[in-house]
This record gives sequence, structure tokens and C-alpha cells, in this order.
Amino acid sequence: MKSNLHNLDILYEDNHLIAVNKRVGDLVQGDKTGDIPLPDLVKAYLKAKYQKPGAVFLGVVHRLDRPTSGVVVFARTSKALSRMNRLFAEKDTQKTYWALVENTRIPESGELQHWLVRNTKQNKSYAHHKEVPNAKKARLFYTIRKRLERYQLLEIDLLTGRHHQIRAQLNAIGAHIKGDLKYGAKRSNPDGGICLHARKLCFTHPVKKEPICIEAPVPPTGIWQQIS
Repeated sequence: MKSNLHNLDILYEDNHLIAVNKRVGDLVQGDKTGDIPLPDLVKAYLKAKYQKPGAVFLGVVHRLDRPTSGVVVFARTSKALSRMNRLFAEKDTQKTYWALVENTRIPESGELQHWLVRNTKQNKSYAHHKEVPNAKKARLFYTIRKRLERYQLLEIDLLTGRHHQIRAQLNAIGAHIKGDLKYGAKRSNPDGGICLHARKLCFTHPVKKEPICIEAPVPPTGIWQQIS
């Protein structure tokens, strides 16, 4: 459902959690730009909807890079936040991404395994085929879902959660994400984003103990519309 306030696309909401379909350019955490981060917008939405007189609690459970889009879940209570943090820390979540990559000769499906080294000054990760100092193992599984004239749609299941993992690993096999200049794309997208979308997030509800899968529609613009 679309929220009139701040045009938020609310994917799921109950007393414990709220999930939003993040747009390209939205910040999950404030930075030096000073732009209003997504949590502040969600707080304003909750404050107005439920007419809360005081401060609204909202816990950041996980993050997406600014140029990406898709499912982001926030906790509405401290109990939900601590339990969701545990779920993510213990990797008891299933994350599925969609990526539009430049046409390349890769198998229809497969597992990618690299060793990633993060360069904090460049805000970039480098993928290595063998273990190197200060590296962390990164694993993902991908399947080609659709072929377009110039791009391929990959569905990706993350098996580990590393900094810029999908972007760095796909770059390492020559499957550059559309618009991702930092990781090998030839040109940028008009909106400044990249064609990487957090499509689905599945987990056990931290309070209700029920299985939940939250799915985010792809952005309603550009090349994404060719896959719908």
C-alpha cells in the first residue's frame, strides 16, 4: 500500500515490524550529505498514522546501499529489534536479490565463492579467488531468470553478508550491474542508482514466531519494466 505521507511504499506492518520498499537514493542511515534518512520518514509516517504524542521508536535492523532498492525491515519495539538483530547475526534470514547485468557468458546458474577485502577509504570491496590477508569469505548462488537484448536478469540468494558482496562478486566474473560505475559498468543510470533490487526477505517473526516472506515490486521505471 502506498502511504500518502512521504510517498512511502509500505510492504508489511504490524505492532512489531514495518517493512518498506526502499527507492533508489533513499538513505537507510544518515551520512555527511545531510539528506533525510529513510528511518526518519518512517517515524513521521508512524507518528501521523497513530497520532503518537511523543518520540517514535524505530530500530534499524539491516541496511541497503543508497543506489539500490527493495525490502528494508525496521523494528517498532526494542524487543523486536534485539530479536531481529539476533536473526541477522545468526544468518536465520533468507535474502533474495534481483540484478540486471550486462550480457556476459556465464552459466545459467551457479555458486560464486570469493574472498573479499574491504577498502574503507574507497568504500569498496575487492574480490579475490584465493584467501588473502584481511579477507572474508563471500558466497552467493545465482540463476539467470530472463535474458533481455543487452542485459540478463539474475536472481541471487546470499549465503553470506559482506560489504558490497553482490556488486564485488559479479564484477569479478565480468557480470557488471547496470549503472554500477564503481564496479565496472560502462555508464550510469539516469537516476544515479544501480539495477540491484532486494526482491525478497524471509524470516521467522520475532514475536509471533510465524514464517514471513516480504516481497518488493521492482522500481516502476526504466529497464525494470521490461521484466514485469
